[in-house]
Amino acid sequence: MPSDQSLVRLIEECTEESVDRVCRAARATSEEHFGRRVWLRGLVEVWSRCEGGCRYCGLRAENRGLGRYEMTSEEIVETCREGYSLGLRTFVLQGGQVRDRVEKVESVVRTLKAEFPDAAVTLSLGEQPREVYERWRRAGADRYLLRHETASERHYGLLHPERMNFHHRRECLGWLKELGYWVGAGMMVGSPWQRSEDLVADLHYLRELRPEMVGIGPFMPQSDTPLGEWPRGSVERTLLMVALVRLLLPTAMIPATTALASADGEGTLRGLLAGANVVMPNLTPQKYRAQYAIYDHKKSTGSEAAEGIDALRIALENINYQIDFGR
Repeated sequence: MPSDQSLVRLIEECTEESVDRVCRAARATSEEHFGRRVWLRGLVEVWSRCEGGCRYCGLRAENRGLGRYEMTSEEIVETCREGYSLGLRTFVLQGGQVRDRVEKVESVVRTLKAEFPDAAVTLSLGEQPREVYERWRRAGADRYLLRHETASERHYGLLHPERMNFHHRRECLGWLKELGYWVGAGMMVGSPWQRSEDLVADLHYLRELRPEMVGIGPFMPQSDTPLGEWPRGSVERTLLMVALVRLLLPTAMIPATTALASADGEGTLRGLLAGANVVMPNLTPQKYRAQYAIYDHKKSTGSEAAEGIDALRIALENINYQIDFGR
């Protein structure tokens, strides 16, 4: 990896030429390891309840204006059945951080693994006690997504309330590794008060943690939060960070995130051409999607939705990539 000073300069300058150069190198690295394949993961946003208070997220507990919902266990399983019929073999059950649905998640995971033994089940349900992660792992959960958000303790403290702890987030990621999950970390690019040095620290942390998955998207404001007036993060700088992470972790699964697609109409394809190799079409029932308002103008239709897989396939073929439905 280049020196920290060189990386800071690269991130701050972020010229079209420099971003293109790094993206081409990252794309070559991705194709060396994965060919021109793109893996699909079916996203199911299981509830919009959350006990957390992240100052940028529309699901934060303090947001009283958000209409909350919770899918029943039967709805979650049926939604995954629909995804399975489309060919999907990985389901990502994502929701706000709550502590009172341990048994429900455990039961759903057991049901999914029994019905779809060839499919992977990924959870993204925030910080939990170690024993909860262990229960879900024993039930059959294969993977867990928990973005570290930022590797800077100073920056973390500015984005989160005092009841959320920088060191505890890292502790949770360590537990997940110990329990044998495939672990996903990641960060936002362009979030309030972020410095270029913070993004370099993210790269160092990812090299240390060596997660199997890394999610990177631009900061997207949500109008009903304390940080709702901040500008959106730079798409170009996000693509640069995707490319740098690909070069740092050549075999990681890196999604072209929904945030990237929401910020740029060509964000999905641009992310893939920067070294990403995963797309997560939204399986969530239509009646719930608008209520999962983690940021404004979140894209959940077209190629970002399960019903748009055919359109996604055509778009990928146009850049000589192909869908891989494998887990």
